[in-house]
Amino acid sequence: MSTQDLIRRQALEKQWVECDAVCFDVDSTVCIDEGIDEFAAFLGKKDEVSAWTSKAMGGGVSFEDALSARLKIMNPNKDQLDEFIEKNPPKLSPGIAELVTTLRVRGKSVFLVSGGFTQMIHPLADILGIPRGNVFANTILFNENGTFSGHDRTAFTSKSGGKPACITFLKGKYGFSSVTMIGDGATDLEACKPGAADLFIGYGGIQKREKVVKEAKWFVTSFDPLIGLLKQSKL
Repeated sequence: MSTQDLIRRQALEKQWVECDAVCFDVDSTVCIDEGIDEFAAFLGKKDEVSAWTSKAMGGGVSFEDALSARLKIMNPNKDQLDEFIEKNPPKLSPGIAELVTTLRVRGKSVFLVSGGFTQMIHPLADILGIPRGNVFANTILFNENGTFSGHDRTAFTSKSGGKPACITFLKGKYGFSSVTMIGDGATDLEACKPGAADLFIGYGGIQKREKVVKEAKWFVTSFDPLIGLLKQSKL
């Protein structure tokens, strides 16, 4: 590593240790799977839905188009969703529980900002000790008889650009001066822009997305380096 690269890395590490809040993507970051794909498999529609997920995470199609298309293919009812959640508890990525705990001990706010669904993410937040109010995701909507009626289109993450918009909102609400976004996909990468995330850390411990590997200033395949840096810092 050149001297210039070392200086850049040290600046990124300092930014990480000193940030006020951390926003995590959920699928293939906090969890080892893609929740919508797993739900689609449960419904017998995995291949069709997975193709749309790959397009969305790779940056090849707008997120709102991919979300609408996947839900239309799945057409789930409420009983199916409830059964899926009951039979498929969250599968945490290695090290994520320790990382979240370490962040919270150091007084940093932790949020889950995901294109996934609140119904699946709330149980995960409970396990990690993250308030449900700190979850920003999509919500599947049902009619009174339990049939599928669509999704909440007012959610930040129901559309492209939703993650940076969410972080901008959080900065305004809580007065954060520095926010870090951690995730595996193109929608996470785009969160790092003026007024939104100040630092983006690409995570490839589960999935390595070519666009993220290429464009992220800092890319990790394990949470251990991030945990280590926090533990080395003063409380």
